[in-house]
Amino acid sequence: MDKNFQEEFTQIIKFKPPLYKQRHQFVKDLVEKYKPKKVADLGCADCSLLRMLKFCSCIEVLAGLDICANVMKEKMHTLSPLPVDYLQPSERSLTVTLHHGSVAHKDPCMLGFDLVTCIELIEHLEESELKKFPAVVFGFMAPSIVVISTPNSEFNPLLPRVMLYRHPDHKFEWNQAQFQTWALETARCYDYSVEFTGVGHPPTGMEKVGFCTQIGVFVRKYPQTGESVQSEKPTEAVYKTVFKAVYPSLKDEKYLQNAVISEVIFTAQIIKHRLMSKLEEYGDDPERKSQFQPSMDCFSDYLEKLVVEKNMEPFVSGNEVYIPLATIFSFPKVNRLCGTFEKLCKLIAGKVTLSSDGSAVMFSIEHENEEN
Repeated sequence: MDKNFQEEFTQIIKFKPPLYKQRHQFVKDLVEKYKPKKVADLGCADCSLLRMLKFCSCIEVLAGLDICANVMKEKMHTLSPLPVDYLQPSERSLTVTLHHGSVAHKDPCMLGFDLVTCIELIEHLEESELKKFPAVVFGFMAPSIVVISTPNSEFNPLLPRVMLYRHPDHKFEWNQAQFQTWALETARCYDYSVEFTGVGHPPTGMEKVGFCTQIGVFVRKYPQTGESVQSEKPTEAVYKTVFKAVYPSLKDEKYLQNAVISEVIFTAQIIKHRLMSKLEEYGDDPERKSQFQPSMDCFSDYLEKLVVEKNMEPFVSGNEVYIPLATIFSFPKVNRLCGTFEKLCKLIAGKVTLSSDGSAVMFSIEHENEEN
């Protein structure tokens, strides 16, 4: 490598977006491609990758593991549900758990994951830990996909102020050949295939240097059998759980019921207000009132089809307004939440004021006038 050329790039090379964001985006893209339900991040540190992944709609279980509990504890609160998560529960379930422990140890809580990420982890391992690492991750955990990223030492001369290793805690940094040799041997031993890529492109004309961060994506060749898992399963847990959050979900009937009740009342209120506005517009003209068919801007496409049948039409009787449940159920969001008309009736029973035969949501006109 020409010394002047090297020194020139040592001063100016920068990554946009920053390299850690490129690594995280790489994992996110992989999640969007393979749609794993259970993801574990080994060496999760400040939980920044987990915070990104919790928004991926396919993921239902997220777990983090790190040898340093204090680093996790500083940021673990950022993995807790927010008030909006309770106000608008997701349709999927999500559980986030953080564990304190070493990747050199086996623990049954790490079984059953679809994707395991090891982002900038292996270079922090002592030689004895690195020797145990493949048996734990590929042999014991045996997820469908493993992603391992690590610094490419061939890139180091291009980075300012890097003398030996990029971080004082690194025990080693491999060049491309070293990483690929280790990865291919690991894949062969545990029946995985592996593809190599990376993030952080080298400068033009220096492509042989390779990516700043080299990445191996391991894919298991054969499905893991229950017997093979059971045969290695340790009898005792060795990790300590330091954090767990269960997000509100519409799969929980309590949250589903609240969501359905809110949507039913919201839909019925809009229909009622539009109905009352039209009746006030018609005044005391009985002929125009008898010809009334509600016309609502936001629901018109649906309602015009429904009111053709008399029993689907909202109406006023005495001091009460009646909004048929069949009409409310026909709106997309209510329909999607409930699935069946019977489920709708079950969820709102005793929670919403209904007509005597239970076929319509009922509102008092007098109460409406008091509000106005």
